[in-house]
Amino acid sequence: MKCLVVGHLTRDVIVRGSSFETRIGGGAYYSAAALSRFCDVEVLTSYGGDFPEEWVKVLEEMGITINAIPGERSTTYRLEYFDASRRELTLISTAAKIDELPDGRYDIIVLNPVAGEIGRKAIEAAKEKGKLIGADVQGFIRRPFPGKVRVTGIPFEVFRGIHILHADVSEAGYIRGLDPEGVEVLLISNGEEEGTVYRRGRAYRYRPAVVRVEETTGAGDVFLAAFTYFYRECPFVQALKKAGAFTALFLKYRRFDFPEDELNETAMRVHVKPLERKAL
Repeated sequence: MKCLVVGHLTRDVIVRGSSFETRIGGGAYYSAAALSRFCDVEVLTSYGGDFPEEWVKVLEEMGITINAIPGERSTTYRLEYFDASRRELTLISTAAKIDELPDGRYDIIVLNPVAGEIGRKAIEAAKEKGKLIGADVQGFIRRPFPGKVRVTGIPFEVFRGIHILHADVSEAGYIRGLDPEGVEVLLISNGEEEGTVYRRGRAYRYRPAVVRVEETTGAGDVFLAAFTYFYRECPFVQALKKAGAFTALFLKYRRFDFPEDELNETAMRVHVKPLERKAL
C-alpha cells in the first residue's frame, strides 16, 4: 500500500519551565510515523539546512521516504508547555510552499500542513491522485507569519470532495459554511472528552480511551492517520474504535510498536453511539 503525507516536517523547540529541547515535529511527522506501521510512506515536505540530517535518517530507518523541496529555512515552532494539555505556540520561521504533488497515484494521501504551506493546486491534485484522502484543518487555518500563532477562517469548499476531514472542536468553528455531508467522514475531536463524528451526514458520539499522559502533541495527527488507514480496512465503527485506541497507546508510550493485542483491548474502551442527524 502506497501512502503520501504532505506537510512540513518541523523543528520544535519544547520549553517546560527553565528546561528546553529541540526535536522533530509537525503533523506530517506524526501522521507518517503512524502510517509507517502499516504501509509504504512517502513524505512530501520542505526544510532548510538547519534541519538535522540525523532526523532524516531516523525517518528513513522507519521505512519512510523523504521528498523534500529545498527551503532557505525550516519551519520552526517554539512550544511552551504549562501542563500536559496547555501550551503556547510561536512560529519562528517557515520553509517553502508545497504547490504540486509527485507523479503517480496513492492508496492514501494525508494533507497535514502546519503553517498554511499546502496550496490550493496541491489540494486539487490530491483529489485526483489519491484513492482515499484525509486532511487536518489545523495547518490550513494557521496564519503563516512569525510570532504567536494566530488562526483565520477558511471556506469549507476547500475541503469538499476530501474523504476524511479532522478538526478539534475549537478549530471546527473556523471552517466557514461547514457541511458535514460535504465529506465522507468529519472527525471533530475534543481531547479526552467526548467527540463528534459525521459519516455521510449522520452524527455519532465517541468517547476516547483515557490514559495518563505527559503531553498530547501529535494526538490529532496520529488519530487522523490511523483512522484513515483503519477506515480503508475495517467497518466504520471498528475503524473509529481502533483509531482511538491507536492514538491512546501512542500518547501512553510516545511510540508505535505497541502489541496488537493491547490495541484490540484498548479499542474496547472507546465508546461509539449514533445520534439523531442534525446540523452543527
